[in-house]
Amino acid sequence: MRTPLHSVHKGLGALFTDFAGWEMPVRYGSELAEHRAVREAAGLFDLSHMGEIEVSGPQAADALDHALVGKLSAVKPGRARYTMMCNDTGGVIDDLVVYRLEDEKYLVVANAGNAPAVAAELTGRAAGFDARVTDRSAEFALIAVQGPRAVDVVGAVTDADLAGLKYYASVPATVKGHDVLLARTGYTGEDGFELYVPPDEAAAVWHILTDAGEPHGLVPAGLACRDTLRLEAGMPLYGNELSAERSPFEANLGRVVKLDKPDFVGKAALAQRQDPAEVLVGLRGSGRRAPRHGYRVLSGGEPVGEVTSGALSPTLGYPVAMAYVPVALSAPGTELAVDIRGRVEPVEVVELPFYQRETATR
Repeated sequence: MRTPLHSVHKGLGALFTDFAGWEMPVRYGSELAEHRAVREAAGLFDLSHMGEIEVSGPQAADALDHALVGKLSAVKPGRARYTMMCNDTGGVIDDLVVYRLEDEKYLVVANAGNAPAVAAELTGRAAGFDARVTDRSAEFALIAVQGPRAVDVVGAVTDADLAGLKYYASVPATVKGHDVLLARTGYTGEDGFELYVPPDEAAAVWHILTDAGEPHGLVPAGLACRDTLRLEAGMPLYGNELSAERSPFEANLGRVVKLDKPDFVGKAALAQRQDPAEVLVGLRGSGRRAPRHGYRVLSGGEPVGEVTSGALSPTLGYPVAMAYVPVALSAPGTELAVDIRGRVEPVEVVELPFYQRETATR
């Protein structure tokens, strides 16, 4: 599958990769330069492969409270929440961002590879509620502007009050005459915005943002740098840190599970999984050899866990990784090792995130 911006990426000389069945730009030139641009200025991302599912009706809030682990009925219109959909055993089907657009209308944003499953599950779980579930993925393109200069870029082309737009909030806006849903969200650890755009207007909005961003150092950015950015920020990736076998508690995301609300799918199992045997930790290495997904974590020469994501951090200059290890080995300062292609490299357990910007917008 191709996004509405595929021809734009091709014109920019992008290198493409298959991601969840989509032909996506992995980089346009140097992924290191793209990474640094997002940390120091701004990057422009195509996220149109993500899924958007509308839940609406008088009992939309009740349906989502039942379907997801968070209390979506407590989210005010114009705000958003990070949450998860779990199965009956407490494993994660997908992690989601849910926007409450109106009192009786929500937009659930799902990961590309999981969107069909999330839509089907929501439909089933909403049965019995006065709520409608509609997969609107084909009606949206999604463009993100991320980085410390993002507010300058977006502010130059929109009528929205960016100073009043809080983190995890959204507002209908226009970008040089194009209607968009503008959200202050992202997946890089930086301030930034995500713009939900009609597909046939996506190229025009992309070019408007490109032109506005030129004086601010904005560059197009692909999936490769998006992965290293989210890793530095300690953000999980479904299929790596999250899976249908792992619970939110194992991923150190138990805070999103609201066990005090009425019964919801997976509640009983999650109540039993609050004290997991293994948890997700950050690992800091030395040298230049980075742990990668699937590499074994060792203690005393014996395998004790597995790396879920890892890279040489472009921002910090040393290897970083996330891994599942036994709780007894999860304290910061614990010395472990990773088998990197037959060579044992020392690592230290550290607090997540590895990187955090100096000032956060709240």
